[in-house]
Amino acid sequence: MKILRLVILLLVVSLQVNAQEVEEYSKGKLSITFKNFDATLKEGTEDKFVSTVFKVYPKLLKDFNPDAQKHITINIDTSYTGVAYAFNGEITVSSRWLKQKPTDIDLITHEVMHLIQSYPHGGGPVWLSEGVADYVRFKYGVDNTGAGWSLTDFNENQSYTNSYRITARFLVWLSENYDDAIVYKLDQQMRSKTYSEGSWEKLTGKGIDSLWDQYSKNPEI
Repeated sequence: MKILRLVILLLVVSLQVNAQEVEEYSKGKLSITFKNFDATLKEGTEDKFVSTVFKVYPKLLKDFNPDAQKHITINIDTSYTGVAYAFNGEITVSSRWLKQKPTDIDLITHEVMHLIQSYPHGGGPVWLSEGVADYVRFKYGVDNTGAGWSLTDFNENQSYTNSYRITARFLVWLSENYDDAIVYKLDQQMRSKTYSEGSWEKLTGKGIDSLWDQYSKNPEI
């Protein structure tokens, strides 16, 4: 009898762990499946994620890749210990992170950009892919200020290959000092597998190391 009770208890716990709430949303041609595995998710978080995607994603489709997927699945995961990631057309967000940073809603702006990117294998370096995604968060984010999120200030120990906010700031500087469409052009090149180290010189007249050296001497944006 005790063994039976234990089995039943374990089954109930397992069902609770795997329980999920699924909501479907649609607006125009865009649809969202929201799967929440965390019963303690702060009220209003789901609505904020959904409204942010509906506000941001159509702009990214228009500006970067009209052929990107029109259905997005968002998973709130209780077991994932990172922040968030996009894989196989879905986005997973750590509920642990949301408990630490409940205002960090624009992490979804970064992640949906990965769906927009859809770069083929070998399309471009990971550091640039992540830098473009954070550039997009900087430019298209709904409330970065409320999340306490900003680009990383420059320091001499950095490199353009540091990725994320460091690379994103460099891309902002390039767009202000060379070509305001450079990020869009790099994005297109990576998607079409035409990106190479020579892309920087073709787009700006200078190699990337030379550009970084110039940036490091006057990094104001």
